[in-house]
Amino acid sequence: MTQLTVPPLFSAEAVPGADPFERACAQAALGCDAGLVTHAITDTDLRAAMVFAPEVPLLKAMAMLPLCGIGFQNALGALAPPEVAVHLDWTGGIRLNGGACGALRIAASTGALQKIPDWLTVGLHLPLWPENDSPATPDETTLYAEGCADVDPARLTEAWVRHTLVWINRWTDEGTRPLHSEWRPLAHGLGEEITQNGLTGTFTGVDEDFGMLLKDAKTTHLIPLTTCLETP
Repeated sequence: MTQLTVPPLFSAEAVPGADPFERACAQAALGCDAGLVTHAITDTDLRAAMVFAPEVPLLKAMAMLPLCGIGFQNALGALAPPEVAVHLDWTGGIRLNGGACGALRIAASTGALQKIPDWLTVGLHLPLWPENDSPATPDETTLYAEGCADVDPARLTEAWVRHTLVWINRWTDEGTRPLHSEWRPLAHGLGEEITQNGLTGTFTGVDEDFGMLLKDAKTTHLIPLTTCLETP
């Protein structure tokens, strides 16, 4: 069973055979302390999740999704060969060298935008090795297929927690400005025509709360990041 070393005020729980995201949401609903990190690492997949206790309304707390994405990019950037490029989908998807490679997901105790959630959980799934020789779509990839076979998934998970903590502290002290500055160069599809939530237009950027700005011929639509919220 994989053991993780996590920063003070965090605690790690291995949940082999279970979904760490579902486990983290369940533990959060039962009142566990913030900082719980659940994880399950196999030969083919890295799965982990972190529990947070926001002190701001859900609309603001949704910044944890891109923040955890930045934490992951920083973590893999420190461990992977320098030629490996990491980009982030607005919805939480992760891309390595342009190929889809896992995703982040998010859930909270409430869907009310102006209410402070009792808890918020962000999950990470990263495929390490293909389950077969024929991926579901041509643009899918895995960590090891992109030249990262020497990256230990347990060490990567630990680094994800550490780098995420660094960005939480920056966000708390400095607000969203540094978060936006770090995220924007990593954003996949920015400046391109995309379809999101049934709307098609140019992805021109995000608002202060990371809501997507999608411009079509008539107007600019604002798609709140809360549309990515899952129901636990």
